[in-house]
Amino acid sequence: MPSTELEVAPLSGAQKAAVLLVQVGQENAAKVLAHMRPAEIEELTAEILRLRSVSAETAGVVLQEFHDMIVAPLRGGAGGMDFAQALLEGALGTDGAAEVLGRVAEAAVVQPFQFLHQADPQQILTFLTGEHPQTIALVVAHLRPDQSSMILGGLAPEMQADIAYRIATMEATSSEYVRMIEDVVQRRTSTVLQAKSNTAVGGVQPLVDIINRADRGTERSILEGLAKVDAPLAEEIRGLMFVFEDITTLDDRSIQLVLRGVETADLATALKGVKEVVRDKILRNVSERARENLVDEIDMLGPVRTSAVEEAQTKIVQVIRQLEESGQIVLTRGGDDDFVA
Repeated sequence: MPSTELEVAPLSGAQKAAVLLVQVGQENAAKVLAHMRPAEIEELTAEILRLRSVSAETAGVVLQEFHDMIVAPLRGGAGGMDFAQALLEGALGTDGAAEVLGRVAEAAVVQPFQFLHQADPQQILTFLTGEHPQTIALVVAHLRPDQSSMILGGLAPEMQADIAYRIATMEATSSEYVRMIEDVVQRRTSTVLQAKSNTAVGGVQPLVDIINRADRGTERSILEGLAKVDAPLAEEIRGLMFVFEDITTLDDRSIQLVLRGVETADLATALKGVKEVVRDKILRNVSERARENLVDEIDMLGPVRTSAVEEAQTKIVQVIRQLEESGQIVLTRGGDDDFVA
């Protein structure tokens, strides 16, 4: 499927909703989808899949529009923060509402040195090399944590300690001074730093993350709707929703049920090169004699093509799916309720 990059040019309502859903995170997006009709879920799913990247500016515009919509007076009634919070808590719960409002507030307020937030940390490091330690500390303290850690990691050890100390002991700095330093840095880096103008927010994996946190009804609705539109894509998503290594999340009884429907040759091939935790989980759920035979067969296989291993693992995952569909086992996904005895 060709990539689609959205600009601030007019977006459809469905496109805006797709951008918003990805911005609020998988768990909150799953909760929103659970309240929608199948047709709406299918339409939004298609839009999320089309989103390969979207500019930070576009994401901010969508969030700001959402903010304006929920805080504006509604048909003559009172809007404001109380209305927005009540509206979101009804749909997402207290924690979900707080997260969305936090994202909206963050998008609406321009933080110092925000022009560096999409820049390559290596480029920022190159610019900061040779600057006064206090300037470096001030800049690093206002960057994203992942950027700051990479920049500190690129400094000399003695400089790392100095900058870390300055950040830790930095007291409240006047906004005028911060803006002055920001203006100087922005002027001097305008022709040096290349901002990462696009941030990946859509595509298959984000959709898989959303589906994995949705309830089973929503999951089924999405996958069935996708299968009608693009069967290979639906199968690709199914494949990503439960991989062979996830077998470690099954309880012993479920694994034993799975192994009954698996050929020993396929199982031996599937276990070639897997992590010890996966291999141990399987071996603990077979008899001592079967364990010895399985280990011997794995050893006798010798080198095996990766494609053959993946094919064998796929067969086992298919057995797992069949057992789940028949209700004989339950797969644990993010957002599933815990069980009580």
